[in-house]
Amino acid sequence: MQKTRRFSPAGLLLAVCAALPLSSFGASLDDQLLDRLSAAAPKIDTAVLKTAINASRCAVSNGVQMPERLAVIDFSLPSSQERLWIFDLERGELLLRDLVAHGKNSGNFESTAFSNVEGSYQSSIGLFQARESYYGKHGYSLRLDGLEPGINDLARQRAIVIHGADYVNEDWVSKYGRIGRSHGCPAVDNQIVKRVVDNLKGGQLVFKYYPDQEWLHSSGFLKCDNKTLAGKNLKKSG
Repeated sequence: MQKTRRFSPAGLLLAVCAALPLSSFGASLDDQLLDRLSAAAPKIDTAVLKTAINASRCAVSNGVQMPERLAVIDFSLPSSQERLWIFDLERGELLLRDLVAHGKNSGNFESTAFSNVEGSYQSSIGLFQARESYYGKHGYSLRLDGLEPGINDLARQRAIVIHGADYVNEDWVSKYGRIGRSHGCPAVDNQIVKRVVDNLKGGQLVFKYYPDQEWLHSSGFLKCDNKTLAGKNLKKSG
């Protein structure tokens, strides 16, 4: 299996989407971007991708820096499947698709439980902003700030970061039927961690999806309800 895939632009760039920020998108432009990204990543659930685009547009309209790239993690898929996608929004391209881990207390083969609590060893869902890269105990890593109060806003305090791990690879899938699990971080294969970090650092958006009904019906980004968004969490990258 080819671990990562890079796509060249097919014809002209989607100029209208590149020219307008997500904050200016209407339904028609959102649909054009969705169609372009869906064509580049045919294995992603279109409904999940649409939800990620809508949440990102809402964040931008509420003061978050306009992203150049968007990462989507679909935690409804088992960890044996490639469930991380990174998109170039300006070009309408898929930059990378690969495996990604969930927390050990979120589930075994599949993730079913999520938390915003420090020490829970569970993953968290919702919209995040990727921040600074750094070198830590797991090597080259990327800090994440959760943008959703009560859902993921303690991500930095919990040290929920993107890092490489030797338990995230196809060998683990072949041996155990799944990859290894983290302490809540979306860990990736050591072979691709540099590409992931370098593509997302400095303010790009990361959307982690799971069909949690309470979150789907209460998230300010999914409803785009300004009253439920905590302005202090909507920070612009410097």
